[in-house]
Amino acid sequence: MKEFVTSVVSCCPAELKHEVNGKKETLKGFNVTFQDTILFPEGGGQPDDHGFIGDVPVLRVTRQGSDAIHFVSSSVEPGLELLLRVDWDRRFDHMQQHSGQHLITALADSMFGFKTTSWELGRQRSTIELDTPCVKPAQLQALEEAVNEKIRAHVPVHVQLLSVDDPAVEKVRSRGLPEDHAGPIRIIDMEGVDANMCCGTHVSNLSHLQVIKLQGTEKGKKNKTNLIFLCGNRVLKYAEKSFTTERALVSLLKTGPEEHVEAVDKIQKSVKLLQKTNLGLLRDMAVLIAQDFNKSSNRSNFFSFHKKEGDNEFMNIIANEINTEETLVFLTVGEEKGPGLFLLAGPSGPVADLGPRVLEMLEGKGAGKKGRFQGKAQSLSRRGDVEAFLQQHCQSQ
Repeated sequence: MKEFVTSVVSCCPAELKHEVNGKKETLKGFNVTFQDTILFPEGGGQPDDHGFIGDVPVLRVTRQGSDAIHFVSSSVEPGLELLLRVDWDRRFDHMQQHSGQHLITALADSMFGFKTTSWELGRQRSTIELDTPCVKPAQLQALEEAVNEKIRAHVPVHVQLLSVDDPAVEKVRSRGLPEDHAGPIRIIDMEGVDANMCCGTHVSNLSHLQVIKLQGTEKGKKNKTNLIFLCGNRVLKYAEKSFTTERALVSLLKTGPEEHVEAVDKIQKSVKLLQKTNLGLLRDMAVLIAQDFNKSSNRSNFFSFHKKEGDNEFMNIIANEINTEETLVFLTVGEEKGPGLFLLAGPSGPVADLGPRVLEMLEGKGAGKKGRFQGKAQSLSRRGDVEAFLQQHCQSQ
C-alpha cells in the first residue's frame, strides 16, 4: 500500500538527532502513534520508511514494542483520521535490496555453506557479512549467475504470519527474535528457495528485483568476508553513473573506453617523470639560492626567502648551505595567503627564543631543536610581519 487512512492515537513533544549535509542537528518536533500504519520502522537491517502525514513530512519511524513511532515537525490532534503516504521510491529501493539480500544469503549458504552473520542496507550499496575468511572469484561469479537465474524464473515471494508456538517456526532460517517482540512471527517465503523470519518490506516476486550485481568482497572482522552488492534500480543508476564517467573520460583522454586504462597509465608515468625532474630542479635551485647569498658582498645576518613550490627538503638544503651559526634564516613554502610550511634556522639560543613567537604569528604547529624550528603554518598571510619581527631582532644584536 502506498496510501492509508488511519487515526491518531497519541502525539507527544520529542527531539530527533538528524544529519543534514553531513552535520548532526537536533530537531524539535513530535512523536506520533497511529491505530495502524503503512510506514515501516527501522529493523532487521533495513532503514525506516519516510513519507507524509497529510502534507507534513515524516522524518523518522522507529519501533517501540508493537508500536511504530513517527517523528514529525508539527503536532497532530489525537482522534483525527489522517492520510499516510509512503515515499515509494525509497520504500521500493529498500524492498529490492532486502529481498536481494535474502536471495543472496540463501544461495550463498546452499551453494557454498557460507552463513550470513549480519547485513547492512547502505545508501549507495549494501553489504552482507559472510562467515568465511574468503570468497573465491569463481564462487562469486557462480553466485551472481545463480541469483540472477532465480530472478529470471520469476519466483513468487509469500508472507506468512505464524504464532510463536507454531512448529513451522522451527523450520525457517532465523537469527533470533528481538527481546521486545510482540504479536505473530512474520515469515518471508521465496517459493522453493528460502523461508526466513523477517520484519522487513519485500517484493512479491523475485522478478521485481530486475538484476543483482555482486561488486566484490572486502575483508571483514574476525575471519569474515563482506560481500558488496547492488540490486534493481541501483544497478541502473550505477550503470548510468559509469556511462557518464566514461563519456567524460573519452572527452578528456581523447581515446575510446577500451583504451582508457592504457592512457591513464601513460599519463601517470609522465607525471612521475615530471615530478622527479621538478624535484631535481628545486634542489638545484635551493643550492644556487644559498650560494648567491653566500657570495653577496653586503649580506646581512638575516636571510629570508619564500617560494610557492617547494617542500621541507627544499628549505633544509638552503639552510644547510648557509652558515646558520652567524645568520638567522627564515624560509617558507606554500600559498602566500594560505597554508604552508616554514623553517627558522640559526644560532640555537635565538631560534629557541624566537620559534614559539613565529609559530604563534603563523597560527601553526611545530617544534624545534639544535638551531632548527620548523612546522606547518595555517596561514602565511602574516609572513611579512614575521620577517619584520625577525629583522628587528637581528638589528638589535
